[in-house]
Amino acid sequence: MIRIGLTGWGDQDDLYPNRTKAKDKLQLYSQYFSTVEVDSSFYAVQPRDRMARWAAETPDSFSFIVKAYQGMTGHLRGKPYFNSTSEMYKAFRESLEPVIEAGKMQAALFQYPPWFECNRDNVNELREVKLRMEGIPCAIEFRHRSWYEDKFRERTLAFLKEQGWIHSVCDEPQAGPGSIPIVPIATDPHMTLVRMHGRNVSGWHQNGAPNWRETRYLYRYNEQELLEWRGYLQQLQAQSEDVFVIFNNNSAGDAAANAQMMMELLGQPIKPFPDRTEPEKEEGPEQLELF
Repeated sequence: MIRIGLTGWGDQDDLYPNRTKAKDKLQLYSQYFSTVEVDSSFYAVQPRDRMARWAAETPDSFSFIVKAYQGMTGHLRGKPYFNSTSEMYKAFRESLEPVIEAGKMQAALFQYPPWFECNRDNVNELREVKLRMEGIPCAIEFRHRSWYEDKFRERTLAFLKEQGWIHSVCDEPQAGPGSIPIVPIATDPHMTLVRMHGRNVSGWHQNGAPNWRETRYLYRYNEQELLEWRGYLQQLQAQSEDVFVIFNNNSAGDAAANAQMMMELLGQPIKPFPDRTEPEKEEGPEQLELF
């Protein structure tokens, strides 16, 4: 099965009538898509009660892909919030428990930074992470091209398969060592993750710029590009029972529309977006001009 979703639900304006309250958005989101990537967990380990509420607000068939906290993937800058690595992993695992208990936990996503190169120390770190996350499905996304260079590509994929990592196949700008090519190969027979980041080459390496979030994922896929990806998804479905596709190209709100385009190309039913046209204001009674 191929399941389509988005990164987060709070900023997906296409999905919600005007003036929809934040607390109501996830329930509405789940009427359009059957899975979502929780991105807020990257910035802070989410409280258990919040995760439990999210699980309760969604249909039984809904599933969550939860992004690993930034301190677990080497992104953290500044003072650590946790006193130790063990404490950090314990908190993250505990936060997932309500979603796991609800049967809606699809995978934890470990997205590694562009400076996480293919070397022995980092391979050993991945082994340790898998031990710490034992019992929880884990997907991995690389951002450094070295993992897929000719001399390492087959060994990388074999290692992921051996260690039980779910491969994240990415579409992203081809912008040097800090980006990876499309590698449509599954490493887990049950699940493959696909993340669609857009193809904005000029905005890809803008981390630290004042408006980088507004430009990095600024891209709308056209039909031809999505038709190309339909072929990749069919390849992956032949290798893996379920393929989860997450659209992350949302700097200008393109993700939801592209996700529905992909669903249509796959022959999946879609629900039309609500009409967000603001009603015209009625003019008051005409004032008589006395002077």
